[in-house]
Amino acid sequence: MPTPLSILTLIPSRLASTRFPNKPLADIHGKPMIVRAYEQALLAGVGKVFVASGDAEINAAVEAHGGQAILTDPALPSGSDRIWAATQTLIAGGHPQPDIIINAQGDEPLLPPELITQAIAAFATHPQADVITFAHPITNPDELTNPTKVKVVCAEDGRALYFSRAGIPHGASTMLRHIGFYAYRYAALQRYVSAPPSPLELQEKLEQLRGLEMGLTYYVLTTHHEPVGVDTPADLAHALTLFKP
Repeated sequence: MPTPLSILTLIPSRLASTRFPNKPLADIHGKPMIVRAYEQALLAGVGKVFVASGDAEINAAVEAHGGQAILTDPALPSGSDRIWAATQTLIAGGHPQPDIIINAQGDEPLLPPELITQAIAAFATHPQADVITFAHPITNPDELTNPTKVKVVCAEDGRALYFSRAGIPHGASTMLRHIGFYAYRYAALQRYVSAPPSPLELQEKLEQLRGLEMGLTYYVLTTHHEPVGVDTPADLAHALTLFKP
């Protein structure tokens, strides 16, 4: 029997947002959005879950609702850097080094817990994978040309070939929208955060392109779940209609 993988789920979060200041603390039926995202991750029932934030207000809100949070340097440039820093803090405090680090999004209060369990299971069927992520078929034609909806093109076996804000592959009537959820092998995340931003990453403003340019293998699982991300107050109003407390 193979040894079970050690899993650590981290949810990076920050208050600074040009489109929606203090977004993680926005109320969703009596609880801050970051707490709702944390509770969804807990429902997966695998390993420990922590919020990683450089803002004491966010961590205080999580802890006030019984959650666990790690304070990180507020100057860290990305969520990937934040979850890596939080992991190192936990290891320094005696937490065992995890095999897999889940990067869940704090602005998705309806995060399907099965994304976490499916990602973990995928490492067994894709042993060469460095990173597991998700995508769903785009059903809204307007999203095909919307640069905020990131597309991904995959090989037949599910390996990601390219991520873009443009419609790819060119002329396709069906495209895959990438979901910003990642499950990293520990060594893969270590390599990723140790590398500088890559040319394609800077061109498209997509962090995952750094990983591709470095040679990390991303496997994309197709899901029917369309993410309910909250980037604006209008998105929050939509999420409130979907959330069943």
